[in-house]
Amino acid sequence: MNLQAKLTSLALMGAEWVMWLLLALSVTAVAVILERAIFFVTSRDDPGRLRRKVQDLLARGELEEALVELDASPALEARIAAAALRPMGAAPLEKGAEERIAAARSSCRLQMERRLAYLGTLGNNAPFVGLLGTVIGIITAFQELAAGQGQVSAGLMAEIGEALVVTGLGLLVALPAVACFNLFQQLIQRRLEHADALSQHILAFLRTQGDV
Repeated sequence: MNLQAKLTSLALMGAEWVMWLLLALSVTAVAVILERAIFFVTSRDDPGRLRRKVQDLLARGELEEALVELDASPALEARIAAAALRPMGAAPLEKGAEERIAAARSSCRLQMERRLAYLGTLGNNAPFVGLLGTVIGIITAFQELAAGQGQVSAGLMAEIGEALVVTGLGLLVALPAVACFNLFQQLIQRRLEHADALSQHILAFLRTQGDV
């Protein structure tokens, strides 16, 4: 079996299928971006307002009310901080507060990072998929050039143009994916920092009460 001939015959099928592949990947990326954007919008809260409210309740010793306030917030930061005020079973509140916060933090981080790996992978590899289409287009163009005995034809120029279009399409798919991936990662980091600040306020209160 002539491997080169087999691979050449596959390349001569053209680069159109690569365009369709990139189009399908881009549609999926848009769906992921929209789903994550909706998730972050619907799970946000004013961190300053929430922190001040919880601090006021803790200052009055109203731990149950502080927990109710945190549970009522849609923010994942509140869920992380609420873990400090929610003991495990019949264990005292002071036991394992930091461990509960760490566990809730890890769980919420996984929830926030859901499907983002797809955007990162697409952003890194879409240009290479486009490059594959370009290589296929160039191979097809050279085959047509050879068949035409070196004569430049309209079909040859069309093949070269298609090859360049695939490269551009790969970049066009990659750039928004990378931008949104970085944006979501920054948003996740910022929310985790807000959660850490809120959690530290609660832990500091428990320490002053001799509970941690």
